Amino acid sequence: PPRSVAHDGPVYNRPMNEPSWTAEVAANTVEAAGLAKPASDDELRSTVLQLAGSPNLASKSWITSQYDKYVQGNTAQAFPDDAGVIRVDEESGLGVAIATDANGRYTFLDPARGAQLALAEAYRNVTTSGAIPRAVTDCLNFGSPEDPAIMWQFAQAVEGLAEACQDLSIPVTGGNVSLYNQTGGVAIHPTPVVGVLGVFDDVTRATPSGWQEPGQTIYLLGTTEAELDGSAWADVTADHLGVGPPQYKPAAEKEIGEILINCSRDGMIDAAHDLSEGGLSQALVESCLRYGTGARIWLDEVCERDGVDVFTARFSESTARAIVAVPRSEEVRFKDMCTARRFPFVRIGMTDSGDPDPSLDIVDHFSIGLDELRETYEGTLPNQFGGSVAAVTETAV
Repeated sequence: PPRSVAHDGPVYNRPMNEPSWTAEVAANTVEAAGLAKPASDDELRSTVLQLAGSPNLASKSWITSQYDKYVQGNTAQAFPDDAGVIRVDEESGLGVAIATDANGRYTFLDPARGAQLALAEAYRNVTTSGAIPRAVTDCLNFGSPEDPAIMWQFAQAVEGLAEACQDLSIPVTGGNVSLYNQTGGVAIHPTPVVGVLGVFDDVTRATPSGWQEPGQTIYLLGTTEAELDGSAWADVTADHLGVGPPQYKPAAEKEIGEILINCSRDGMIDAAHDLSEGGLSQALVESCLRYGTGARIWLDEVCERDGVDVFTARFSESTARAIVAVPRSEEVRFKDMCTARRFPFVRIGMTDSGDPDPSLDIVDHFSIGLDELRETYEGTLPNQFGGSVAAVTETAV
């Protein structure tokens, strides 16, 4: 019974103290550290490729392809889509969507908000597929709870996660804790991994994370703010970690989730991808590469509406955002829904018209061919670990 865990379990009152270095970390802004933002188009282009090929953002297919992810043929969607989708009943089409997310950098900067953002991202990934979020599971990974600073991080993360579950009206149904993750006195970043499970009435309506059809309109849902501290850009280009993670926006997360679910159910969108690590830049890379369909993107309206420059529009990690591909026949319905809900949206581009050499084209700035982009995105892990998927599988057998 849930009460045996939630109410009747043992309570440990370990010593805890906020770490002495938090004030120093909070003052270490991107500006204070003197991080140079890319200014020229060549520098912006190079940064897109640098992030796409970084180990945390690069394709994980070298790993996932070594396993049978289509067991019994009931997998409707799998990596690299935002959520895995499993068909539960073949006659009715009933199914579930599952996504797990974590960001140890965010949680190091703010344990409570980092845990909340892990839940928010998993929640958003499930809703981009069109499923209705119903349950949470977690794996809370921390260093030694005998260290008062680590115990403080742990307590903060648990309380933050509990609050976010209430905000999003989604219960924790199970999970586990992994402690003492450290070497000597050096602990890992506090890393709560949060999984969300959602349900479908019909998995054939699940929305993939990449665009397939040329000539569709690409919209950005949500607003972009100057939130670069703790970002993948700061990490990859300067090994910088300071200040705090992006804002946690529970009301906006629920609203964008409902929009994505309704759009998927009613056939208003053909693709949806959440924005998280790497911001809009990484979401566009992954959406193009999913099915090899390019895009022409313009950011003038985003920059003007949100008061940000082109660099910030591409790499900020503001939350409660997603990109969607909308067929021209559905644009009026899509815009009416967003307008009725007073949720911000802006047209940012079109999927490729069918060019034999597709590319990600940031109009008036730069273009990257998908062949070059794929080589960068998919080559990182094989280059790091050596060998091909086929060779590794043969060795394992």
